[in-house]
Amino acid sequence: MATTDRQATTLALAHALSAAERGLAVIPLSRTKLPALRSPHRDDPDPAPCHGECGRFGHGVYDASTDPARIRELFAAAPWATGYGIACGLPPHHLIGIDLDTKSGTDSSAALRELALRHLFTIPPTVVVLTPSGGRHLWLTGPAGIVVPNSAGRLAPGIDIRGAGGYLVGPGSRTDHGVYSTAPGTSHIAPAPCPRALLRLLLPPPRTHHHAPPSTGGHGQGLVQFVLAAHEGQRNTRLFWAACRAYEDGIGPALVDPLVEAALNTGLTEREARATIASAARMTGHRP
Repeated sequence: MATTDRQATTLALAHALSAAERGLAVIPLSRTKLPALRSPHRDDPDPAPCHGECGRFGHGVYDASTDPARIRELFAAAPWATGYGIACGLPPHHLIGIDLDTKSGTDSSAALRELALRHLFTIPPTVVVLTPSGGRHLWLTGPAGIVVPNSAGRLAPGIDIRGAGGYLVGPGSRTDHGVYSTAPGTSHIAPAPCPRALLRLLLPPPRTHHHAPPSTGGHGQGLVQFVLAAHEGQRNTRLFWAACRAYEDGIGPALVDPLVEAALNTGLTEREARATIASAARMTGHRP
């Protein structure tokens, strides 16, 4: 390995350990920005889904850790790594990455400003990472229990979202195209909470509407049915989205018990359901 590559690996490990001290779970990346460790199941003829349960490295973002000893083991297993990835959606930060791309030929920054004007939100001062191609990654945090999915161009052309199951290239990483760096003045601040109006745009919209009970109207019953249709992994997200809509439409207090009952039917506990609804109430400016 060339001296420059050894230096890049040493620097990447140092940056990764520093990120872990801030509560950010990390994995080693190659110069291509992909996870540096290949799947241990790549040669299996019929591999079963595995997120690291086998105990071996090579499961991408599921290898991510804040434990310094484990991080050193990951980098020792990938001495060619020149960067690191930061897993999104994990506690304590529940990181959400807003990737403003420049390669698509669109002005993604202008698109984000237009969205902010249209939906009445402001991006607060937060960590900003500059990419070698001239793009920017904005780091925001989300509420616990809310799963923000990854998406590409859904919010607007040139804007990609890194959520649960995704990762951001960490500042200090060296790739084939250059080095990722923190924008001046943002390296030592904490990621800011995602504005609630933007968070609602990032969550999946409901697809089902049914007739409603007299107490809440058709829209209220549609929100209840939306929660009832949730599968494991999306129960809190659907409940949070539905509760936000209910409070915005003035039927939040009347819909609390029906939403809790629907959440119980999906497998959430009453404590989890009421905590999620209370979070939605606060996010929409209401008292739970």
